[in-house]
Amino acid sequence: MQNSTLQWFPGHMKKAERLIRENLSLVDLVIELLDARIPLSSQNPMLREILGDKKRLIVLGKADLAPKNLLDAWLKKFREENFCAVAVDAVKGTGIKNLIALAKTLAEEKTHKLTKHGAKPRSARVMIVGIPNVGKSSLINRLAGMNHTKIENKPGVTRAKQWIKIADGLDLLDMPGILYPKFDDEEIALKLSWTYAVSDEIHDLEPVVCKLLETLAEKFPAGLIERYKISDLPTDGHEILNKIGLKRGCIKKGSVLDTDKALHLVLSEFRAGKLGKVILD
Repeated sequence: MQNSTLQWFPGHMKKAERLIRENLSLVDLVIELLDARIPLSSQNPMLREILGDKKRLIVLGKADLAPKNLLDAWLKKFREENFCAVAVDAVKGTGIKNLIALAKTLAEEKTHKLTKHGAKPRSARVMIVGIPNVGKSSLINRLAGMNHTKIENKPGVTRAKQWIKIADGLDLLDMPGILYPKFDDEEIALKLSWTYAVSDEIHDLEPVVCKLLETLAEKFPAGLIERYKISDLPTDGHEILNKIGLKRGCIKKGSVLDTDKALHLVLSEFRAGKLGKVILD
């Protein structure tokens, strides 16, 4: 990936970082939403410094796209690091009740402390943060029980903050997602590109997709074989792309591979979970 890609940091994301810093004192708990397929790469390293000692609940979203054994291993890892962690599927609602219960429990310490010192009882307040396209809007919609927020499936599209009641005694301050100001690790940048946390428009898709295919062929070959009916799966990404293009009729006039069509086909099917369940970290 080109160096300009690694430096991608839209100005509105810098604004989102400032908003989180300015509003952190309003909440009792921060919910950090990660992509279950890349639970490490979808973490924002700035958050540790931003949040300080604020209580944090880690949520692995899009859990339906990850194999359960690997997902459980990551949840165990976070818990061993003294974080509360839960996996959810916002589309089906799996894990949502557990998320709400954990959020209430973690936030109660702060609300109880306030009432103990004479303050008027109030709902616990939480904030959800996460990188673009990690599924924040879908999760918020599921928590709120209705379509309070317009879902924009475009990296970096953010909204102004708003309070949403998500359960009895639990209010949510919705905040725009933020992404890294700098990609120091090219492997992380690739994974963010594969999951669409980074826009397809800012880099050359061919090397990105070919690397994805090579990674899937090495770690999760069954999904590729089953989806595209490839009996002799190559290890080279370009060769795999060619086979997929031929299988799916991505051919231009003159019997030439329509590379662009094949690239977008692979990306869309991977992101939809049609190439099998994966965890790439």
